[in-house]
Amino acid sequence: MNFSQIIGQDFLKQYFKKTIAKKRVPHTQLFVGDEGAGTLAMALAFANELLCKNNKNCQNKVAKIIHPDMHFVFPTITKDGISKPSSEDFMTEWRAFLLKNPYAGLFDWMKHLEVANKQGMIRVKDANNIIKKSALKPYEADYKIIIVWMIESMNLETANALLKVLEEPPEDTKFILIAQKTDLILPTILSRCQIHQFMPISFDHIKTSLINLKSLDETTAIKIAHQANGSWAKALEVHEKNNSNADFQKYFISWVRIAFAAKSNKKSIQELIKWSEEMATKGREAQKQFLLFALETFRQAMLINYQNKSLSYFDFSSFGFELSKLAPFIHSQNIEDIYKIITDSTYFIERNANPKLLFLDLSINLTKLLHKKESV
Repeated sequence: MNFSQIIGQDFLKQYFKKTIAKKRVPHTQLFVGDEGAGTLAMALAFANELLCKNNKNCQNKVAKIIHPDMHFVFPTITKDGISKPSSEDFMTEWRAFLLKNPYAGLFDWMKHLEVANKQGMIRVKDANNIIKKSALKPYEADYKIIIVWMIESMNLETANALLKVLEEPPEDTKFILIAQKTDLILPTILSRCQIHQFMPISFDHIKTSLINLKSLDETTAIKIAHQANGSWAKALEVHEKNNSNADFQKYFISWVRIAFAAKSNKKSIQELIKWSEEMATKGREAQKQFLLFALETFRQAMLINYQNKSLSYFDFSSFGFELSKLAPFIHSQNIEDIYKIITDSTYFIERNANPKLLFLDLSINLTKLLHKKESV
Protein backbone atom coordinates (compact mmCIF):
# COMPACT_ATOMS: atom_id res chain seq x y z
CA MET A 1 0.00 0.00 0.00
CA ASN A 2 1.38 3.41 -0.97
CA PHE A 3 -0.03 6.93 -0.97
CA SER A 4 -1.05 6.74 -4.63
CA GLN A 5 -3.36 3.83 -3.78
CA ILE A 6 -5.22 5.73 -1.06
CA ILE A 7 -8.68 6.81 -2.22
CA GLY A 8 -9.26 10.52 -1.59
CA GLN A 9 -7.76 12.23 1.48
CA ASP A 10 -5.51 14.28 -0.82
CA PHE A 11 -4.68 16.95 1.75
CA LEU A 12 -3.51 14.40 4.33
CA LYS A 13 -1.47 12.47 1.77
CA GLN A 14 0.43 15.61 0.78
CA TYR A 15 0.93 16.61 4.41
CA PHE A 16 2.32 13.20 5.38
CA LYS A 17 4.68 13.16 2.41
CA LYS A 18 6.09 16.53 3.49
CA THR A 19 6.58 15.53 7.13
CA ILE A 20 8.44 12.38 6.08
CA ALA A 21 10.57 14.22 3.51
CA LYS A 22 11.51 16.88 6.05
CA LYS A 23 12.07 14.25 8.79
CA ARG A 24 9.54 15.94 11.04
CA VAL A 25 7.43 12.91 11.86
CA PRO A 26 5.82 13.17 15.32
CA HIS A 27 6.39 10.34 17.76
CA THR A 28 2.66 9.72 18.14
CA GLN A 29 -0.08 10.42 15.60
CA LEU A 30 -3.78 9.69 15.93
CA PHE A 31 -5.77 8.99 12.77
CA VAL A 32 -9.47 9.57 13.43
CA GLY A 33 -12.16 8.69 10.90
CA ASP A 34 -15.31 6.71 10.23
CA GLU A 35 -15.16 3.17 8.99
CA GLY A 36 -14.15 3.06 5.34
CA ALA A 37 -12.49 6.49 5.36
CA GLY A 38 -9.05 4.92 4.98
CA THR A 39 -7.33 5.42 8.36
CA LEU A 40 -5.74 1.96 8.44
CA ALA A 41 -4.90 2.03 4.73
CA MET A 42 -3.21 5.41 5.26
CA ALA A 43 -1.20 3.99 8.17
CA LEU A 44 0.11 1.26 5.88
CA ALA A 45 1.01 3.80 3.20
CA PHE A 46 2.72 5.96 5.83
CA ALA A 47 4.75 2.95 7.04
CA ASN A 48 5.73 2.13 3.47
CA GLU A 49 6.97 5.68 2.86
CA LEU A 50 8.82 6.04 6.16
CA LEU A 51 10.43 2.61 6.29
CA CYS A 52 11.21 1.91 2.66
CA LYS A 53 11.81 5.06 0.65
CA ASN A 54 12.65 3.56 -2.80
CA ASN A 55 13.66 0.11 -1.59
CA LYS A 56 11.44 -2.36 -3.52
CA ASN A 57 12.38 -5.34 -1.37
CA CYS A 58 11.32 -3.39 1.70
CA GLN A 59 8.11 -2.25 -0.01
CA ASN A 60 7.23 -5.84 -0.82
CA LYS A 61 7.60 -6.75 2.85
CA VAL A 62 5.28 -3.90 3.88
CA ALA A 63 2.79 -4.91 1.18
CA LYS A 64 2.77 -8.49 2.50
CA ILE A 65 2.53 -7.27 6.14
CA ILE A 66 5.77 -9.03 7.05
CA HIS A 67 8.19 -6.13 7.58
CA PRO A 68 10.11 -6.76 10.85
CA ASP A 69 9.92 -3.09 11.87
CA MET A 70 6.17 -2.75 11.35
CA HIS A 71 4.14 -3.91 14.35
CA PHE A 72 0.38 -4.10 14.89
CA VAL A 73 -1.94 -4.05 17.86
CA PHE A 74 -5.68 -4.62 17.37
CA PRO A 75 -8.77 -5.90 19.20
CA THR A 76 -8.81 -9.63 19.92
CA ILE A 77 -11.15 -12.12 21.54
CA THR A 78 -10.85 -15.24 23.67
CA LYS A 79 -11.01 -18.19 21.30
CA ASP A 80 -9.90 -21.79 20.94
CA GLY A 81 -8.42 -22.06 24.40
CA ILE A 82 -6.69 -18.66 24.33
CA SER A 83 -7.83 -17.20 27.65
CA LYS A 84 -5.46 -14.22 27.66
CA PRO A 85 -5.09 -13.29 24.00
CA SER A 86 -2.90 -10.65 22.44
CA SER A 87 -2.49 -9.41 18.88
CA GLU A 88 0.49 -11.72 18.40
CA ASP A 89 -1.84 -14.72 18.74
CA PHE A 90 -3.85 -13.58 15.72
CA MET A 91 -1.21 -12.28 13.32
CA THR A 92 -1.93 -14.90 10.65
CA GLU A 93 -5.62 -13.97 10.61
CA TRP A 94 -4.80 -10.26 10.78
CA ARG A 95 -2.43 -10.47 7.82
CA ALA A 96 -5.09 -12.21 5.70
CA PHE A 97 -7.70 -9.64 6.79
CA LEU A 98 -5.53 -6.67 5.86
CA LEU A 99 -4.49 -8.11 2.52
CA LYS A 100 -8.13 -8.63 1.60
CA ASN A 101 -9.34 -5.12 2.42
CA PRO A 102 -7.46 -2.53 4.53
CA TYR A 103 -10.62 -0.36 4.52
CA ALA A 104 -12.68 -2.92 6.45
CA GLY A 105 -13.97 -2.19 9.96
CA LEU A 106 -14.13 -3.80 13.37
CA PHE A 107 -17.34 -5.69 12.63
CA ASP A 108 -15.68 -7.15 9.53
CA TRP A 109 -12.68 -8.18 11.65
CA MET A 110 -14.94 -9.98 14.11
CA LYS A 111 -16.69 -11.75 11.23
CA HIS A 112 -13.30 -12.69 9.81
CA LEU A 113 -12.58 -14.38 13.15
CA GLU A 114 -16.02 -16.02 12.92
CA VAL A 115 -17.09 -14.42 16.20
CA ALA A 116 -19.37 -11.59 15.05
CA ASN A 117 -21.35 -11.93 18.30
CA LYS A 118 -18.34 -10.91 20.43
CA GLN A 119 -16.79 -7.54 21.18
CA GLY A 120 -13.07 -7.26 20.50
CA MET A 121 -10.76 -5.72 23.07
CA ILE A 122 -7.15 -4.56 23.30
CA ARG A 123 -5.82 -5.97 26.55
CA VAL A 124 -3.00 -5.04 28.89
CA LYS A 125 -0.89 -7.89 27.50
CA ASP A 126 -0.77 -5.95 24.23
CA ALA A 127 0.32 -2.77 26.01
CA ASN A 128 3.13 -4.68 27.69
CA ASN A 129 4.20 -6.08 24.31
CA ILE A 130 4.28 -2.54 22.90
CA ILE A 131 6.58 -1.46 25.72
CA LYS A 132 8.93 -4.38 25.00
CA LYS A 133 8.98 -3.75 21.23
CA SER A 134 9.56 -0.03 21.62
CA ALA A 135 12.70 -0.78 23.67
CA LEU A 136 14.25 -2.78 20.82
CA LYS A 137 16.39 -1.33 18.05
CA PRO A 138 14.96 -1.31 14.51
CA TYR A 139 15.85 -4.49 12.65
CA GLU A 140 16.19 -3.17 9.08
CA ALA A 141 14.91 0.40 8.79
CA ASP A 142 15.78 3.63 10.58
CA TYR A 143 12.55 3.45 12.57
CA LYS A 144 10.03 1.08 14.05
CA ILE A 145 6.35 1.78 13.46
CA ILE A 146 3.72 0.54 15.90
CA ILE A 147 0.17 0.77 14.53
CA VAL A 148 -2.59 0.48 17.12
CA TRP A 149 -5.97 -0.04 15.43
CA MET A 150 -9.24 0.85 17.20
CA ILE A 151 -7.53 2.27 20.26
CA GLU A 152 -10.90 3.11 21.82
CA SER A 153 -11.38 -0.63 22.45
CA MET A 154 -8.71 -0.48 25.18
CA ASN A 155 -9.83 -0.79 28.77
CA LEU A 156 -8.53 1.66 31.37
CA GLU A 157 -5.74 -0.62 32.61
CA THR A 158 -4.42 -1.07 29.06
CA ALA A 159 -4.65 2.63 28.26
CA ASN A 160 -2.70 3.55 31.39
CA ALA A 161 -0.02 0.99 30.53
CA LEU A 162 0.30 2.40 27.01
CA LEU A 163 0.51 5.92 28.40
CA LYS A 164 3.82 5.04 30.07
CA VAL A 165 5.61 4.50 26.76
CA LEU A 166 3.86 7.42 25.04
CA GLU A 167 5.12 9.79 27.74
CA GLU A 168 8.75 9.02 26.88
CA PRO A 169 8.78 7.39 23.42
CA PRO A 170 12.12 6.14 22.05
CA GLU A 171 13.60 8.30 19.30
CA ASP A 172 13.47 5.50 16.74
CA THR A 173 9.84 4.46 17.40
CA LYS A 174 6.82 6.04 15.73
CA PHE A 175 3.27 5.34 16.87
CA ILE A 176 0.18 5.55 14.69
CA LEU A 177 -2.99 5.21 16.74
CA ILE A 178 -6.27 4.71 14.87
CA ALA A 179 -9.77 5.43 16.14
CA GLN A 180 -13.27 6.20 14.97
CA LYS A 181 -13.99 8.50 17.90
CA THR A 182 -11.91 10.38 20.42
CA ASP A 183 -14.41 10.54 23.29
CA LEU A 184 -13.49 7.02 24.47
CA ILE A 185 -9.75 7.76 24.59
CA LEU A 186 -7.99 9.00 27.73
CA PRO A 187 -7.38 12.77 27.59
CA THR A 188 -3.80 12.10 28.72
CA ILE A 189 -3.25 9.97 25.61
CA LEU A 190 -4.93 12.51 23.33
CA SER A 191 -2.65 15.24 24.69
CA ARG A 192 0.39 13.30 23.46
CA CYS A 193 -0.90 12.84 19.92
CA GLN A 194 -0.87 14.88 16.78
CA ILE A 195 -4.47 14.32 15.69
CA HIS A 196 -5.48 13.98 12.03
CA GLN A 197 -9.18 13.95 11.20
CA PHE A 198 -10.15 11.90 8.14
CA MET A 199 -13.21 13.16 6.30
CA PRO A 200 -15.64 10.81 4.52
CA ILE A 201 -14.35 10.02 1.05
CA SER A 202 -15.95 12.27 -1.55
CA PHE A 203 -18.62 11.01 -3.91
CA ASP A 204 -16.40 11.78 -6.91
CA HIS A 205 -13.42 9.89 -5.52
CA ILE A 206 -15.55 6.81 -4.84
CA LYS A 207 -17.23 6.98 -8.24
CA THR A 208 -13.93 7.37 -10.08
CA SER A 209 -12.28 4.56 -8.09
CA LEU A 210 -15.16 2.20 -8.85
CA ILE A 211 -14.78 2.93 -12.54
CA ASN A 212 -10.97 2.63 -12.56
CA LEU A 213 -10.45 -0.18 -10.03
CA LYS A 214 -13.59 -2.26 -10.53
CA SER A 215 -14.23 -1.51 -14.22
CA LEU A 216 -17.80 -0.37 -13.58
CA ASP A 217 -19.80 1.71 -15.99
CA GLU A 218 -20.49 5.27 -14.88
CA THR A 219 -24.20 4.70 -14.15
CA THR A 220 -23.51 1.77 -11.82
CA ALA A 221 -20.61 3.60 -10.19
CA ILE A 222 -22.82 6.62 -9.47
CA LYS A 223 -25.48 4.44 -7.86
CA ILE A 224 -22.98 2.65 -5.65
CA ALA A 225 -21.19 5.89 -4.73
CA HIS A 226 -24.50 7.26 -3.42
CA GLN A 227 -24.96 4.15 -1.31
CA ALA A 228 -21.37 4.24 -0.01
CA ASN A 229 -22.00 7.41 1.99
CA GLY A 230 -18.31 8.30 2.11
CA SER A 231 -17.04 4.78 2.85
CA TRP A 232 -14.93 2.79 0.41
CA ALA A 233 -15.60 -0.33 2.49
CA LYS A 234 -19.33 0.18 1.99
CA ALA A 235 -18.81 0.75 -1.74
CA LEU A 236 -16.98 -2.57 -2.00
CA GLU A 237 -19.66 -4.31 0.02
CA VAL A 238 -22.39 -3.07 -2.30
CA HIS A 239 -20.35 -3.89 -5.39
CA GLU A 240 -19.74 -7.43 -4.24
CA LYS A 241 -23.45 -7.78 -3.47
CA ASN A 242 -22.70 -8.65 0.09
CA ASN A 243 -25.97 -9.75 1.76
CA SER A 244 -24.82 -9.01 5.31
CA ASN A 245 -27.69 -6.52 5.72
CA ALA A 246 -30.35 -9.20 5.12
CA ASP A 247 -30.71 -9.94 8.85
CA PHE A 248 -30.75 -6.22 9.64
CA GLN A 249 -33.57 -5.73 7.12
CA LYS A 250 -35.57 -8.52 8.72
CA TYR A 251 -35.13 -7.14 12.24
CA PHE A 252 -35.87 -3.58 11.12
CA ILE A 253 -39.13 -4.54 9.38
CA SER A 254 -40.28 -6.54 12.40
CA TRP A 255 -39.34 -3.68 14.72
CA VAL A 256 -41.22 -1.01 12.80
CA ARG A 257 -44.33 -3.14 12.29
CA ILE A 258 -44.57 -3.97 15.99
CA ALA A 259 -43.96 -0.32 16.91
CA PHE A 260 -46.86 0.79 14.72
CA ALA A 261 -49.16 -1.85 16.17
CA ALA A 262 -48.22 -1.03 19.77
CA LYS A 263 -50.23 2.20 19.88
CA SER A 264 -53.60 0.51 19.42
CA ASN A 265 -52.77 -2.98 20.67
CA LYS A 266 -51.24 -3.24 24.12
CA LYS A 267 -50.38 -6.88 23.50
CA SER A 268 -47.81 -5.65 21.01
CA ILE A 269 -45.73 -4.45 23.94
CA GLN A 270 -45.03 -8.10 24.66
CA GLU A 271 -43.82 -8.42 21.06
CA LEU A 272 -41.49 -5.45 21.58
CA ILE A 273 -40.12 -7.14 24.69
CA LYS A 274 -39.49 -10.34 22.72
CA TRP A 275 -37.86 -8.35 19.93
CA SER A 276 -35.62 -6.54 22.45
CA GLU A 277 -34.64 -9.82 24.08
CA GLU A 278 -33.67 -11.27 20.70
CA MET A 279 -31.57 -8.19 19.84
CA ALA A 280 -29.91 -8.47 23.23
CA THR A 281 -28.54 -11.89 22.25
CA LYS A 282 -26.53 -10.33 19.41
CA GLY A 283 -22.97 -9.19 19.99
CA ARG A 284 -22.40 -5.54 20.74
CA GLU A 285 -20.73 -4.91 17.39
CA ALA A 286 -23.74 -6.41 15.60
CA GLN A 287 -26.07 -4.29 17.75
CA LYS A 288 -24.18 -1.12 16.82
CA GLN A 289 -24.21 -2.08 13.13
CA PHE A 290 -27.96 -2.62 13.27
CA LEU A 291 -28.53 0.81 14.81
CA LEU A 292 -26.43 2.43 12.08
CA PHE A 293 -28.46 0.53 9.49
CA ALA A 294 -31.72 1.67 11.11
CA LEU A 295 -30.54 5.27 11.20
CA GLU A 296 -29.72 5.22 7.49
CA THR A 297 -33.07 3.57 6.70
CA PHE A 298 -35.00 6.31 8.52
CA ARG A 299 -32.94 8.92 6.67
CA GLN A 300 -33.84 7.40 3.34
CA ALA A 301 -37.50 7.20 4.31
CA MET A 302 -37.45 10.94 5.00
CA LEU A 303 -35.84 11.60 1.61
CA ILE A 304 -38.69 9.72 -0.05
CA ASN A 305 -41.20 11.71 1.99
CA TYR A 306 -39.73 14.96 0.71
CA GLN A 307 -39.64 13.84 -2.93
CA ASN A 308 -35.96 12.85 -3.11
CA LYS A 309 -36.58 9.24 -4.05
CA SER A 310 -33.59 9.18 -6.40
CA LEU A 311 -31.28 9.34 -3.36
CA SER A 312 -32.92 6.33 -1.72
CA TYR A 313 -31.31 2.99 -2.50
CA PHE A 314 -32.35 0.42 0.14
CA ASP A 315 -34.48 -2.36 -1.31
CA PHE A 316 -36.72 -4.30 1.07
CA SER A 317 -38.87 -5.87 -1.66
CA SER A 318 -37.61 -9.39 -0.96
CA PHE A 319 -39.22 -9.08 2.49
CA GLY A 320 -42.53 -7.71 1.17
CA PHE A 321 -41.85 -4.26 2.61
CA GLU A 322 -41.92 -0.91 0.85
CA LEU A 323 -39.94 1.98 2.29
CA SER A 324 -42.35 4.38 0.59
CA LYS A 325 -45.08 3.27 3.00
CA LEU A 326 -42.92 4.16 5.99
CA ALA A 327 -41.86 7.48 4.45
CA PRO A 328 -44.96 9.59 5.39
CA PHE A 329 -44.28 8.87 9.06
CA ILE A 330 -40.69 10.18 8.97
CA HIS A 331 -40.67 13.94 8.77
CA SER A 332 -39.21 17.17 10.13
CA GLN A 333 -41.13 16.87 13.41
CA ASN A 334 -39.62 13.55 14.48
CA ILE A 335 -36.42 12.81 12.50
CA GLU A 336 -34.14 14.71 14.88
CA ASP A 337 -35.58 12.86 17.88
CA ILE A 338 -35.29 9.51 16.09
CA TYR A 339 -31.68 10.35 15.26
CA LYS A 340 -30.99 11.25 18.90
CA ILE A 341 -32.48 8.13 20.51
CA ILE A 342 -30.61 5.86 18.10
CA THR A 343 -27.24 7.62 18.46
CA ASP A 344 -27.70 7.73 22.24
CA SER A 345 -28.38 3.98 22.22
CA THR A 346 -25.21 3.38 20.22
CA TYR A 347 -23.27 5.43 22.77
CA PHE A 348 -24.62 3.39 25.69
CA ILE A 349 -23.97 0.07 23.95
CA GLU A 350 -20.33 1.09 23.70
CA ARG A 351 -20.41 1.59 27.46
CA ASN A 352 -21.79 -1.88 28.14
CA ALA A 353 -25.37 -0.87 28.99
CA ASN A 354 -27.88 -3.70 29.54
CA PRO A 355 -28.92 -4.37 25.92
CA LYS A 356 -32.32 -5.83 26.79
CA LEU A 357 -33.39 -2.73 28.70
CA LEU A 358 -31.73 -0.43 26.20
CA PHE A 359 -33.53 -1.85 23.15
CA LEU A 360 -36.85 -1.97 24.97
CA ASP A 361 -36.56 1.69 25.98
CA LEU A 362 -35.51 2.58 22.44
CA SER A 363 -38.48 0.68 21.01
CA ILE A 364 -41.01 2.39 23.28
CA ASN A 365 -39.62 5.80 22.37
CA LEU A 366 -39.66 4.91 18.68
CA THR A 367 -43.32 3.90 18.96
CA LYS A 368 -44.18 7.36 20.28
CA LEU A 369 -42.17 9.15 17.62
CA LEU A 370 -43.59 7.17 14.70
CA HIS A 371 -47.07 8.28 15.71
CA LYS A 372 -46.08 11.93 16.07
CA LYS A 373 -47.89 13.94 13.41
CA GLU A 374 -46.23 16.51 11.22
CA SER A 375 -47.61 20.00 11.78
CA VAL A 376 -48.81 21.78 8.67
